[in-house]
Amino acid sequence: LLLSSFWSPVAAQAPQTRRPDAPNLAPYVPTPQEVVDRMLALAKVTKSDVLIDLGCGDGRIPITAAKVFGARGIGVDIDPQRIAEANANARREGVSHLVTFKLENALTTDVSTATVVTTYLLSASNLKLRPVLTRALKPGTRIVAHNYGFGDWVPEKTETFTDNAKTRRTIYLWTADGIVRP
Repeated sequence: LLLSSFWSPVAAQAPQTRRPDAPNLAPYVPTPQEVVDRMLALAKVTKSDVLIDLGCGDGRIPITAAKVFGARGIGVDIDPQRIAEANANARREGVSHLVTFKLENALTTDVSTATVVTTYLLSASNLKLRPVLTRALKPGTRIVAHNYGFGDWVPEKTETFTDNAKTRRTIYLWTADGIVRP
């Protein structure tokens, strides 16, 4: 059982100023916990992983990876309100020692320590991330995206399902050294 049954994000107060140097890569739409669970399962996250979530929002992906699998997690977001919420949620879930949240631009943050990268960004934003990921990620690093792919990168695995809210979802998996370009 993952966090699906009890995830309830904590609202926290923070300044409403986002990073001025960071492009808006997607609107804030929380990934449903059911999707988070499936993303982490598809990536086969373990306690030896370092997961970096680009556009982490309230932190539910790194927090779930830490709480359920014991993985270390890093969340990156441009919105200080989201970072404050993520930190409050990590404290509430007792995983602050395993997760870190950074107010940074996803296009310029250091992802080189990741063994798993997760995103729920728009297709155009994922295209902007491609050179960052191909340059920085080590062989074997898994990339998991919710609903939006990376252009012509051919996923190694695709999982499509209808969630509890009757919304059709798709998650994609690539391995950094196995990215196939047509």
